[in-house]
Amino acid sequence: MAKERETPAEKLARRMAKRAAKREKLQQRASSMETAEDPFGDPEIHQPFVWKSKLKKEGLEHLSLDEIKARSRQKAEAAKEELDEVRQRRKIYEKERADREEEQQLVQREKEAAQFRLWEEQEDVFHLRQAQLRSEIRIRDGRAKPIDLLAQYIGSQTDDLVVDVHEPYTYVEGRDKSDLLDLLQDIATYQKLEGEQNSQYWKDIAVIANEELSKIARSEAELERRAGREGINASVSTDVTSIFKGKTLAQLIELEKQIKGKIFGRTEGVDVSYWESLSQQVGAYIARVRLREKHQENLQRKLVELKKEQGIKDEDRLLMPPPQLMPVPASTSTQEPSTSAAFPSQPVPADAFQSDEEQQRIAEYHAGQYSPTLIPFGDIDVVVELVEPEDDMRKLQMSRSQVMKTGSAALLTNEDTVFEREAKKGMGDDEAQFSVETPLDQPLYVWSDKYRPRKPRYFNRVHTGFEWNKYNQTHYDLDNPPPKVVQGYKFNIFYPDLISKQSEPRYTITPCKDNGDFSILRVSAGPPYEDIAFKIVNREWEYSQKRGYRCWFNNNIFQLWFHFKRYRYRR
Repeated sequence: MAKERETPAEKLARRMAKRAAKREKLQQRASSMETAEDPFGDPEIHQPFVWKSKLKKEGLEHLSLDEIKARSRQKAEAAKEELDEVRQRRKIYEKERADREEEQQLVQREKEAAQFRLWEEQEDVFHLRQAQLRSEIRIRDGRAKPIDLLAQYIGSQTDDLVVDVHEPYTYVEGRDKSDLLDLLQDIATYQKLEGEQNSQYWKDIAVIANEELSKIARSEAELERRAGREGINASVSTDVTSIFKGKTLAQLIELEKQIKGKIFGRTEGVDVSYWESLSQQVGAYIARVRLREKHQENLQRKLVELKKEQGIKDEDRLLMPPPQLMPVPASTSTQEPSTSAAFPSQPVPADAFQSDEEQQRIAEYHAGQYSPTLIPFGDIDVVVELVEPEDDMRKLQMSRSQVMKTGSAALLTNEDTVFEREAKKGMGDDEAQFSVETPLDQPLYVWSDKYRPRKPRYFNRVHTGFEWNKYNQTHYDLDNPPPKVVQGYKFNIFYPDLISKQSEPRYTITPCKDNGDFSILRVSAGPPYEDIAFKIVNREWEYSQKRGYRCWFNNNIFQLWFHFKRYRYRR
């Protein structure tokens, strides 16, 4: 009741007095523990602990207190020594573990470095292969660049069955300035990718390309009458050409040394600009001669390989005297002259004529010197196609331009041109040519005795792209895209000579027995064409025309275009 009647000031004073009394009591207790010898009331507090039951169990209860103390000190020292040994072993173990981890990291770094080097080499090989594929595609499409023909030439040297009769520097001559600048950049790319392989070949081509650029610059300078080191005057260019013409490689190299001696000799009265331009031209001549000699060596090597492959020996060759030593008979009669008349003054070896066929060939050679025989119009068969000289010359010019573009003289017919133009129409960057056939067990056609079965021509395309599903969206992005997958095909098969125009080609699909992920697409048209088949991905098709489906036969071209269905996940 007294607490209820007290004022706030009295209540505060009472609480403060209570706290002070409690604080004073704690301080007195702490001071008594510091000064007293036995604050807990234990009379043996300063005596060492003796575990009597353990001593009794060990049979050591008879030991005195001093002996027990000595034994305890020995145990403590032994424990301390053991602890020191443990710490020392731990330090040694940690050091060995650190060395082992460092060695493992070093080995791992070496492995990663070797892997990176391998990746770099594979990357260079990949880029080189891609450049070669681009060249092959451009050559096949008739839009070849000079670098494509040069790369095709150097690649044909390793193939014994491919013979390129054109010397490589002919693809460089006559090009304009932009083509030459692009060619120099492409040559630098090939030199970087191939390294030391074919290095001299690309250096010579680069020298010739630079010389062609210098020719263009000199012609421009001559037109504009510019002063300075613009090269040799046109009035002496013929003399310069005559200096280099007909010289061997060793002579040209010696001449180059003399020209450089003139330049670096700094003799008074020497026109340095003249000799510098001359040095550049002699370098181009050296490159041409080196490429020509290498070209002749390749032709000779391939000729030897072809002879070995065909089993031809040197002693089996047709022995024929040089043409300049063979007298031309005065008579132009078509009758075959005798052997004695063909060689009136030349000694004939005993083994010169090994067979009647060889004798006949030699007789024909001396009869007309392999000149074409004039045939009367009445003796010409009606099925023989006659060509006017003007048309023949025009076709020759077209073949030459075709060689400059593609490196091949094969001319496309009008039907081939129409077919390729129609097949390539609308071809995008995400499409590639697809020409892998699947062999079939061709049946015996009923019409084979009337028509000769033949394969149809085709131009197929495969459509590839990225599938941005949930997994690919999580693990890939635009900078690191996922691998491309096949999304569809476009088949264009050419049937210009189909006998029955009313019957359209038809196709069948058969799943592969060994692999269910693929199927065989077989197309049948009728005489005179055989069935043709392709191996494609076995997925469900989109048959909607809005999705690009097309299956029709128009203008002698059977077109089958389709895309695969895309399945999207929905909850």
